[in-house]
Amino acid sequence: MRIAGRSALAVWLIIAAASLAWPESPEKLTLTLEDCIQIALSQNPSYLAVREREAGAKAMVREAASRFFPSLDLQGSDVLDKKVFVIEFPSFIPGEPPQRVSVDFTKNYQFSFNFSLPLFTGGRLISGYKQAGYNLQSTRETIRQSKQETVFNIKRAFYSCLLCREMLETAEEAVVLAEKHYANVKNLYDVGMASKFDLLRSEVAVANLKPQFIRAKNDLSVADLSIKTLLGIDLDRPVELKGEMVYKAFEGDIDEAVGRALQMRPEIGRLKFQKQMAAEMVKIARAEHLPTLALVAGYNYWSNDFRFTQNNWESYYSVNLVMTMPLFKGFAVPARVAQSKAALREIEFGEKALLDAVRFEVNQAVINLEQARETLLSTGKNVEQALEAVRIAELNYAEGLATNLDVSTAQVALSQARTNYSQALYSCVISLAQLEKATGTNWGGGESK
Repeated sequence: MRIAGRSALAVWLIIAAASLAWPESPEKLTLTLEDCIQIALSQNPSYLAVREREAGAKAMVREAASRFFPSLDLQGSDVLDKKVFVIEFPSFIPGEPPQRVSVDFTKNYQFSFNFSLPLFTGGRLISGYKQAGYNLQSTRETIRQSKQETVFNIKRAFYSCLLCREMLETAEEAVVLAEKHYANVKNLYDVGMASKFDLLRSEVAVANLKPQFIRAKNDLSVADLSIKTLLGIDLDRPVELKGEMVYKAFEGDIDEAVGRALQMRPEIGRLKFQKQMAAEMVKIARAEHLPTLALVAGYNYWSNDFRFTQNNWESYYSVNLVMTMPLFKGFAVPARVAQSKAALREIEFGEKALLDAVRFEVNQAVINLEQARETLLSTGKNVEQALEAVRIAELNYAEGLATNLDVSTAQVALSQARTNYSQALYSCVISLAQLEKATGTNWGGGESK
């Protein structure tokens, strides 16, 4: 009874834990930009896949180091069929046939322990170990690049959601203003102070704004799905982003930004290690001309009967110093050396092209950030002026001092001013994020997350 009671309690605990882990209705997540970055770095499948490369690169280092150690093998064999060696002796008696003697130089069963230790390989083992180490460093730079790209993609998706949210608010505000103006025109029309044309025009203006509102709503839904995908969370999980787009001034110059990029960009570090790997490959190819020296030993047991109860097993051992001197390999070694040198030259040219591309990317990011800042400053005052213009146009229309077209024009100008300001602010934060990615650092200081 106690066992049954404990089993029931265990089942109940498992069910309770499952109900807590998978609630029927998913709880809404409220995430800041930092929260999104941390979740993406722990759950984004693409980034996690790249991180697994480090484990493989570490295993390659251990494999290269293992070649310095001796190897010990155990081998067993059972002879299934054999042909006995026959020696013929001439007869010492005249007229008698020669005598044939069968000599068995093999045993049916044999066990051998083989030991091998490389003493000199022409530097191949050392170069192979260095190459594996450089590959590990190159892999870590690849992971760092993937991390920076993931962070940038999260920032872009996060700010895109904020932009779509502001666009939706702007579209909703435009619809509310148009509907408010339509109600005002209808009231004036009912008392004979507005024409039928003004009433129809204001009604059409409301109808024309509603598709923009629907499109802005759909854009926000798509942006929400995009950031959920990057975060690696369920698409049905409700998420609320907490934050706002804030302009941060760029304190620095292009030369400083380029200097940071040349020091911190993971692509440059990875190419440096790849060049060192290619140089070691040239050494390995050249070492094919050199001799190798190894200590080889073997200890053997053999017998014709597979029985351990009797003393019928014989043993012998040998210890050898083996030197192998390559004489001719069909010109394969010069071909491998030429291939390795060509790969090294290819990386060197690629390094120059990468440095030029990094300089261009940094300059472009700085120029885009400066342009976005100037656009933001020019559009900042337009929103306030457009709001005042709408207020004045509505008052003048109510007093008969303005036409319906004046009011519609003012409302459209306000919607456009808000849109331009939101897009300029988005361009500022994205341009700064692009500059941080281009330099491989946070512009406030330190390495990029």
